[in-house]
Formats: sequence, C-alpha cells, structure tokens
Amino acid sequence: MSVPALAARELRYRYPSSSDGNAPDALRGVDFALPEGGYVALVGQNGSGKTTLAKHFIGLLRATAGQVLVSGRVVADASVSALARDVGFVFQNPDHQIFNASVREEIAVGPRNLGAGAVEVERRVEESLVRFELEDCADRQPAALSFALRRAVAVAAVFAMDTPILVLDEPSAGLDALHVQRLLARIEERRARGHSVVIITHDMQLVAEHVPRCVVMHEGRVIAEGDTAEVLGDQALVERAHLGTPQVTRLARRLRATGMSGNVFGVDAFCDHFSRLRAGGSGSSALDGR
Repeated sequence: MSVPALAARELRYRYPSSSDGNAPDALRGVDFALPEGGYVALVGQNGSGKTTLAKHFIGLLRATAGQVLVSGRVVADASVSALARDVGFVFQNPDHQIFNASVREEIAVGPRNLGAGAVEVERRVEESLVRFELEDCADRQPAALSFALRRAVAVAAVFAMDTPILVLDEPSAGLDALHVQRLLARIEERRARGHSVVIITHDMQLVAEHVPRCVVMHEGRVIAEGDTAEVLGDQALVERAHLGTPQVTRLARRLRATGMSGNVFGVDAFCDHFSRLRAGGSGSSALDGR
C-alpha cells in the first residue's frame, strides 16, 4: 500500500482563547488521507474546519492532539520551511502571500528559497509567467494589479516551487469563468505529472465538474468522503453540511417529469442527458413545451 501524500489521525485543534481558555475544538478527531497523486475537494460551510485542517500540513498550526503526516513523515517537529519543500499552499486571500516589488521577483522567491540555482530559478519564472499569462505584468508591482491577476501571481509563485503536493484554499473565489478554466488547466497539468492536489472550496459546480473525490467537513469533523457524484447525490448529507447544490443539478431536478435524472452534476452531463432524451423522444412533449 502506498504512503498517503497527506494524512491526519485523530487530529484535534483548539484555537487559543483570549478570555477564559475554554474555546471549543475547531477540529474534533479528524481522520483524513490524500493518496499520492490524488485529487480531492475539501468542502463544508464556513467554520467547518477545512482551512484549519489544511494549515496543519504546512506547519502554520500545530495539533492539540493527534498526528499529522506529510509523505509518511510525522510533522510535529518539522519547520515551516521544511514542509514548504513538500506542500505548496495557496491562501484564500492572495494579499496574504504577495510581498515582493515585482511579479517576476514574487515568482522567483519560492524556488530560490528552496535552493534552486539561478538558471533553474529563471527557467521556472519564465515558465510560470507564460503558463499563467503574466508576461505583460512581469515587472509590475503585484499589489497594484487586479484581484484576478493578484490571484494568478500567488498561484504562479506556488506552482514555481514545484512541490509534489498542492493545497489551494478557495482558488476560484473572485475569478471569472475564463480565469477559473485557466487555473483548472494548470492543475490538470500538475496532476498529469503525478502531483497530489487538495482544493478547499464552496464552489460546488467546480467540484462536481472537475474534482473526482470529496471530503465533507461539518463542525470540526469529517462526516463523509467518497466519489463526488455519490457524495453530492446524498441530499440528506448535502443539507446537513450546508453544501449547496450546483445550479445545473437544481435545473435537472426540476425537469424530472421529462425523464431527466435528478443526479446530474455537470453542465456537460446535463447536455448529454438532455440530448439523449430529445433524440429518444422520452418526455419530448414536456421538453418542447418549456
């Protein structure tokens, strides 16, 4: 059996309280595993513990109890800089990780800190500028760019580090469809190279169409995990975890009387099923009347 890229075992974490010291646990015995080369969405409402869990894998938080492992190694005593060699983390707010005077330097600093030579750093910078379409602003100050471009810079800087594991916190937030598709294309390129990916997101349409597996968190616990279609098809679970249902799924369920399946989660799947219904004549009068 291969060693998971990331793992948590009975992980508990309590944020320090500034008052009485009796703050509730933010994580309550979490078990989690990301297989090497795996691609999983970590989903749940605000406050469910998603980002709190993820920050343990980069050393920003340290477990109150339980165990955290990166590539099979216990990380209790590992430094943030040591963990950065394995786990690239894209923060929800790009302004929390952008601090250099130019886009070019922002992208260069990560691989340089990891010990890459000058030639290799330059190669990674140029590749990232091209892959994220940042050539025109390479010498501009990142803080002066639009939100979408700041997000692209933050992601490009992490990708340039070429870590075997990527964790992206709400990567589609604030982006239009074009920028989201570009980002997903870059993620798929890394997956094809065997990288492991975790996406933390509230965007259930993105999850339904692009991420094969889900881990659902609720009130500091993992309450479900499995194939994305199976997880999203469990309406009781979706309601309990306040996940929200993709718009295309809500539309499909309104068309059940026409023969449409209620468990359609992606636009392509919806169009395929709709076309087959029309071609087969099933429910055609109802479809034509809408």
